Amino acid sequence: MTRKHFPGILAMAAIVVASNILVQFLIFDGLLTWGAFTYPFAFLVTDVMSRVYGVEAARRVVFAGFVTGVVCSLIGSQIMLQGDGYTYAAVPLRIAVASGTAFLIAQLTDVAVFNRLRGGGWWRAPLVSTLVGSALDTALFFTIAFSASIPVFGPDADAAINWAWESVPFMNWGAPAPLWVTLAFADWLVKLSLALVALIPFRLIVRHLTPTRGAA
Repeated sequence: MTRKHFPGILAMAAIVVASNILVQFLIFDGLLTWGAFTYPFAFLVTDVMSRVYGVEAARRVVFAGFVTGVVCSLIGSQIMLQGDGYTYAAVPLRIAVASGTAFLIAQLTDVAVFNRLRGGGWWRAPLVSTLVGSALDTALFFTIAFSASIPVFGPDADAAINWAWESVPFMNWGAPAPLWVTLAFADWLVKLSLALVALIPFRLIVRHLTPTRGAA
């Protein structure tokens, strides 16, 4: 690891910290949080590092983000909030485990897919790798964090997140489904949109960092 990798590490850490804070603020009738709009840019950081500095540098940045996320979860698990007559941790156990697992697997998958496609058009590797990684991230996070079909965490951990099991109209208008399914779908739609938007800063940043080679 050299000094030229530090901006990527700092950017990833900043995104992870910001997302952990902003996830506490609900918008759109509780379908999303502000964190849903910051976290997807972690894939942008990973893809820029992959293109400019290679696979190993990108993996180091991913692990730096993972460690930052673990620290945030540990801090959040010690912060107690009050509401509806009871006290609860800001970051429940299942959400902490889901967050770390989804981040690490999805980001490393992004790196692997990007590296496999890096020889094609400049847009193909970042777009496809981000779409694959973000879909995996959403599926892993929401399933581990909220699915009632995963009993391994125990009744106390389940009680902290069982609000997500409530049956509600899908996306507030469709057939009844567990609330967490709607939340997952809304999150994935944001990631899908930002995967397209992120192609612009990807192109500009890579050009700036590799002036003699362009974005190839």
